[in-house]
Amino acid sequence: MLIKCAIVSPTMKKISLLLLLLIGFTTQAFNKKTTSPVTSLISKMSWLSEKFSINKEAIQYAIGGYEKLKKNGQLINLRYLTIADFSKPSSEKRLFIIDMEKMELVIQTLVAHGRNSGTLFAKAFSNRNESYQSSLGFYITGDIYRGKHGMSLQLSGIESGINDNAKQRAIVMHGADYVTEQLIKKQGYIGRSLGCPAVPQSEVKEIIQTIKGASLLYIYAPDNLYAKKSKLIIDPSLLG
Repeated sequence: MLIKCAIVSPTMKKISLLLLLLIGFTTQAFNKKTTSPVTSLISKMSWLSEKFSINKEAIQYAIGGYEKLKKNGQLINLRYLTIADFSKPSSEKRLFIIDMEKMELVIQTLVAHGRNSGTLFAKAFSNRNESYQSSLGFYITGDIYRGKHGMSLQLSGIESGINDNAKQRAIVMHGADYVTEQLIKKQGYIGRSLGCPAVPQSEVKEIIQTIKGASLLYIYAPDNLYAKKSKLIIDPSLLG
């Protein structure tokens, strides 16, 4: 008994080949599909919070503001995001500088709050002159200069009614002899500033050189009044 073989025309072969290629590309695209930008951002926040022991809300607000200001073209030095987490006591290293490209913590150190904001913890905040309190919120770093504290970094508070008097109050980042581990051992907390986020003298040069030139600094504390007043903190689910 003879079995006749089906003869496939050249046209049919081309169609079959195209279908196979289409199926292959579709499968490849499906396999490479990643989570949405929003899901990725929320995951990134949780991961950073857990890895570096930063308050989860501080991370959420900071990265949300970073993304918003980045889209608005207000940041030039996009590489670094700095968070001062004032939910922690001043005896802990609560200044975090994060490399946003590598998702690495490049610097973690001590940082002072204003003397009228509290002793071990910063609990009171103000935008008023001569309040000697810290101001919460988002700041954009400026130029380096040499002042009475030596090498210092200008800060521009960008939240109206919250920290926009920073320049008038001479709120800058500078080194201070009262921000030391030795003082913590002696009295249980570091010294306090007149409102500036002062850092250890031994690290001020590295810190300033890293975050200068319009990078973002976010000073956080679990403060309900700030959360209601700020226009820059946003729900990460609204980011796209």
